[in-house]
Amino acid sequence: MQKALVYLGFTEKDSQVYVFLAAEGPKKAKEIAETLNLHISQLYSILKRLQNNGAVTPSLEYPAHFSAVIFEKVLELLVETKREQHKALLASKEELLSTWSSITEKDNDKS
Repeated sequence: MQKALVYLGFTEKDSQVYVFLAAEGPKKAKEIAETLNLHISQLYSILKRLQNNGAVTPSLEYPAHFSAVIFEKVLELLVETKREQHKALLASKEELLSTWSSITEKDNDKS
C-alpha cells in the first residue's frame, strides 16, 4: 500500500505515517513519532503536508490526536490532483514547446 501511495504522490514517510494511522487509529504526534522512529519536528512537517493534502485530520483536543481520512476519499483527492496537474500541463504545453524551441535555436545559432 505504501508503494501505491508513493506512486500517487506521497513521500515514503508520508505514506508510512498515513498507513500507520489508518491501521492503528487516532494517535498523538508523540506516539506516532516514537512508534515510527521519527524526529518530532520531521513528523510535524509530514502531518502538515498530509493535512494540506486532505489525508489526515487533527482532533480539536490538546494534545491533538491525528486520524487518517478514509482511503476512498484520499484516493479521490489524489486522482483530482493528478487531473488538475494534467490540465495545467496541457494548458502550458504550447508555451513550453515554444520556449524550448527558442532556447535550442539560440544554442544552435551559436555553434
